[in-house]
Amino acid sequence: MSYHFNPSLLNSVLSWRAELSLRIPISTGRRGVILLGLAAIILLGSVDRVNAQKIYTIGSLNTADQFVDAFEGFKSRMAELGYKQGQNVRYDYLNSKGNAEVLRTMAQRLVQEKVDMIVTTSTTGTVTAVKATAGARIPVVFLSAANPQLLVKSFSGSGYNLAGISSASLELTAKRFELLKELAPGAKRLAMPVDPKGVNYQTIVEENRQASARLGIVISEIHVRSVDEIAQAVGTITRKSFDAVFTPADTLVSAGVDWVIKQVLKERLPAITALLVNVERGCLATYASDYNALGKQGAVLADKILKGAKPADLPIELPDKILLALNIKTAKAIGLKIPREILLRADETFE
Repeated sequence: MSYHFNPSLLNSVLSWRAELSLRIPISTGRRGVILLGLAAIILLGSVDRVNAQKIYTIGSLNTADQFVDAFEGFKSRMAELGYKQGQNVRYDYLNSKGNAEVLRTMAQRLVQEKVDMIVTTSTTGTVTAVKATAGARIPVVFLSAANPQLLVKSFSGSGYNLAGISSASLELTAKRFELLKELAPGAKRLAMPVDPKGVNYQTIVEENRQASARLGIVISEIHVRSVDEIAQAVGTITRKSFDAVFTPADTLVSAGVDWVIKQVLKERLPAITALLVNVERGCLATYASDYNALGKQGAVLADKILKGAKPADLPIELPDKILLALNIKTAKAIGLKIPREILLRADETFE
């Protein structure tokens, strides 16, 4: 536990001492001065103990650059709630950039350092944090999880030292495919880079199977197991073989999405994505939650826990709002005209 000293206390005590000294007759002499000095020392010590303020250490465990917005939103809302960086809270930001082994090492380090809380920004990061904190009394708050069912006993309460927010990303798969059909009605052959060992893999496959079957879309999985593999695998995504691309809620694909974007722009293919920030980076469109807003929601949960609430009892929250985002510049680059009615519906556009 760390504390910092409040310098205003010394001024208050000195002022009190000066005022009190005016009321003491000079005749009390040296004995009175000594007694007064002792009283001031005792008062200073007791007031300092009462006002000493714990400095919370919060570890931020991230898996890709795209999740930075969530943590920025978290910090801004924490500041509004009274947690001032450098005064009563310090943050340790860690980013594995899609490397699973690095992620495990980072999580173990936070546990060894006995941080007061770990904040995560993906299902993969949360699963790793939960495993690392097993047996430790460190609460984990996830700011976004595409698949919270992997983590909790119930949406009414996790049942563990865990609380957070679902990004609702997997549930939006069908909406994204419908959006693709509105933007590119002829799209039938869909390429999907995905990590077959990712924590969300089975759920991604099932959600895609159900959504694509209704719309006549055939999905081809392009398996990747590292960011370097993504750079190599995207060469198979060509206009000759595919009509469009989908980047799912997959940590590894998120870390290497810039390679995918470079290839789809070259091949003039529409790319639908699971993350709003990827639209800003160059994907064509998405329905998704705003990660900055999710971070702010998560700060409220963190505040409750730091003030004594049990994470296991807090309900898993859903995003306050789902946004339709479009990249106008990308649409022009691939020769796609976005219908006016979709433009009017859009919550975010990037040019």
